[in-house]
Amino acid sequence: MSTRLQERVEKIQQLLEKLAIDSAKGSLIVVEGKKDHEALRQLGVKGKIITAKTSPKSFLDVTIEIEKQPCPQIILLLDFDRRGKELTKRLAQHLETQRIKTNISYWKELQAIIGRDVKDIEGLPTYLKTLNNKLT
Repeated sequence: MSTRLQERVEKIQQLLEKLAIDSAKGSLIVVEGKKDHEALRQLGVKGKIITAKTSPKSFLDVTIEIEKQPCPQIILLLDFDRRGKELTKRLAQHLETQRIKTNISYWKELQAIIGRDVKDIEGLPTYLKTLNNKLT
């Protein structure tokens, strides 16, 4: 059991390291709320992060803000619940019609690793801490 946990922790950490590198190279990360933003900062992601669901932002406001950003790609990292999945799909479709390169691979990979254990990005630091505690 502990080797599976160890592998899960390592996969998440490797994915977060790649995310931090892409972010440092100028990619924009889109998350749902302020707590998701803070969680990524806590996990070492230092680049540009914007929130998609901070009131009073509408979907149109978010897309306009994203479209104004000069960056190589937009990384969508919204929550893993039904609403997060819908927003990810909607944003990705809209941005692709605007010929803006979007990346949902981090979102898909994280979702595959964590399954139903975590429903949002803000839960990642606590989840990693819990897994590390189980290993020690």
